[in-house]
Amino acid sequence: MSTAPAPLPLVAPDALAGRVVLVTGAHGGLGAEAAKACARAGATVVLAGRKVPKLNRVYDAVKALGPEPAIYPLDLAGADPADYAALAEKVATGLGGLHGLLHCAAEFSGLAPLEATDPEAFVRTLHVNLTAPWLLTQACLPWMRRHDDAAVVFVTDDPARVGKAYWGAYGLAKQGLAALVRQLSAETDATSVRVAGLEPGPMRTDLRARAYADEAQLRVPAPAAYSPACVHLLSPAGAPLRGQVWAPRVPA
Repeated sequence: MSTAPAPLPLVAPDALAGRVVLVTGAHGGLGAEAAKACARAGATVVLAGRKVPKLNRVYDAVKALGPEPAIYPLDLAGADPADYAALAEKVATGLGGLHGLLHCAAEFSGLAPLEATDPEAFVRTLHVNLTAPWLLTQACLPWMRRHDDAAVVFVTDDPARVGKAYWGAYGLAKQGLAALVRQLSAETDATSVRVAGLEPGPMRTDLRARAYADEAQLRVPAPAAYSPACVHLLSPAGAPLRGQVWAPRVPA
């Protein structure tokens, strides 16, 4: 018998006041909603993504809700460690620090057999969903440790689902990301930087539509339903979830 989804914790209006938060994939479904939620909670949000016109639209929405945000065009697939280092330094020095890093960027082209997957597409998907988030985090950690409290949050996916056949490099990367949360948290446990994962439930996003094309959209909640969870993990209130992959669920 299924149980009713537990409600998300209430987010204080000033939960991220005075903090600078970098959001990757900020023009995507969850990324855009998380950016707006962070602004409402008082954060200065840095919007990172590869689609500048879409970033501009998110910028306008975020600016109306809180401190003026910043845009940083970034293609995770083509960036190298020097690019990530430049991003981290520019944000931390130009905006007065870096207190939060939220990894919402994702690459998924659809379900397909591994054997039939184009090799270049496989490598790209694995990189965008696993390697690139780590390299950006690695560049940000020295700057984040300068604060008494900072948080890195990786958005993962349900391992019971993406570990099945046909989820390809995306499924492998998301399972690896959950392992990265645990390993990195163990290595940073004595520092001021908290590491956690967020495994949201099904959401009405373009990514999900590529796997469930025939799904009735109203059967799953909009990404905004999980934006409070992002703020919670980025704020000091998320400290008890350090080192965990949190899987809250909300009703449709």
